Amino acid sequence: MRRTMYRTIRTGSSRRAVTVAAITSTAKRLPASLKAANDACEGGLEVARTRPDFAGNLGEISIGNDQAILIGLGDATPTRTALRTAGGRLVVALHAMGASAARIDVAPHLTGPLKNKPAVAQAIAEGMVLANWRQESWRGTASKGDPATGTLILTSPHGGSRGGLRRGCILADAANEARRLGSTPPNIAHPGWIARQARAMARRLGMQCTVISAAKAKESGMGGLTAVGQGSEHPPCLVHLTWKPKRSSGGPKLAFVGKTITYDTGGYSLKISNGMKGMKYDMCGGAAVMGAMQAIASLKLPIEVHAVLPCAENMVSERAYRPDDIIKMFNGVTVEVTNTDAEGRLVLADALAWTCRKIKPTHIIDIATLTGGVVVALGQWCAGMWSRDASLRKTLQNVGDDAGEQVWRMPLWKEHRDFMRANHADIWNSGPKRDGHPIQGAAFLSYFVEPEIPWAHIDIAGPATTESSTDLYAAGPTGFGARLLAETAATLAVDPD
Repeated sequence: MRRTMYRTIRTGSSRRAVTVAAITSTAKRLPASLKAANDACEGGLEVARTRPDFAGNLGEISIGNDQAILIGLGDATPTRTALRTAGGRLVVALHAMGASAARIDVAPHLTGPLKNKPAVAQAIAEGMVLANWRQESWRGTASKGDPATGTLILTSPHGGSRGGLRRGCILADAANEARRLGSTPPNIAHPGWIARQARAMARRLGMQCTVISAAKAKESGMGGLTAVGQGSEHPPCLVHLTWKPKRSSGGPKLAFVGKTITYDTGGYSLKISNGMKGMKYDMCGGAAVMGAMQAIASLKLPIEVHAVLPCAENMVSERAYRPDDIIKMFNGVTVEVTNTDAEGRLVLADALAWTCRKIKPTHIIDIATLTGGVVVALGQWCAGMWSRDASLRKTLQNVGDDAGEQVWRMPLWKEHRDFMRANHADIWNSGPKRDGHPIQGAAFLSYFVEPEIPWAHIDIAGPATTESSTDLYAAGPTGFGARLLAETAATLAVDPD
């Protein structure tokens, strides 16, 4: 049975809120800085500290009374990831108490690099909102458990913390939007549906949205997008979302390109056995980009950002493309199709080439559930990253570490690019052997990005979903990449170098 959670978590003010404070495992008494808070909640913090089953271990939660909760910090300064986990456990405890508001008073009692009120509050709020999400859209008459109800208000006695709580809610809501999109079943989430979702988001948040139809894509020379989508009754399309701040400093022009394969049968290179189950998640790259755009617009970041989503459904029919087909891409490169299940790189390639020519960005990041090989290499714990630009690489690495959405650098050498040379066309979409399987995808895509543009390819096939629930994520899509991309945009807005 799924646990019942809040319908909404947001920041605001409340006269009656549960006080949430923190303590280390080595503390023999409440810090003096918590005396006033303890008095205000009728000694509840002291009661929480002295409970026999509470040792102050990292992420441990102790309820003192209906006005007080303590979070354990362990014997060292917690990381942002640990604070998110604590936030995930905290929201469960608050819901069980029937709380409608929480006053987060944690940062003043920390030491070291995380004695930063906004950062601490942001991490806790992210954990709370991420852990609270469930896909509730498809509840039927046989559903177990109660639906999500009520609203939880987050506040803090510290101004900086209040700002951090708001930012954390916005970023986690963005990841949850990516999860909503990614978990929508394929009988509903087809390319046209994605376009409608993008248009609605643009109207809601003050962005621009343009959709290039299948006919226009074909006319403009997008052979990859056209080929992959031509076997479906739902035609492919290219969605272009644009965020332009009211005040532009003339700084970076950032582009995100997200693989949006709404369902992947493998085409004529058909996925066998139960390998097709879960292929609705092949659009998680595009979902992450849409989530990031929601956060960027909500935060009103002072940087121009473009999102490009090549949307297609890879199906089998008399119209579907075949192994041995040769297709011509948007930038004129010809591709010999060796595997119709290597379709994601075909739609991404057209989108990347189109982005370079039409948008002329200063930076490009593409994100995709591209290869099973990256899961073999790195597991579900991080994404693979390919980039030959040291500055962009460093930014993504640092942002990923802070966001808890880690990326790991993978190689991309001349030998990898040469390996993609084909017998009967310029390149093939999948090499004759599985050597360097996840690298093949990056090597293929490199033919469609202009070399002077800083570019990163991120393969999220591992962390995009989780098979079992954790403190932060219900089983299903994780929204991985939405916070990574949004925080990267925020970083480049401040320091483009």
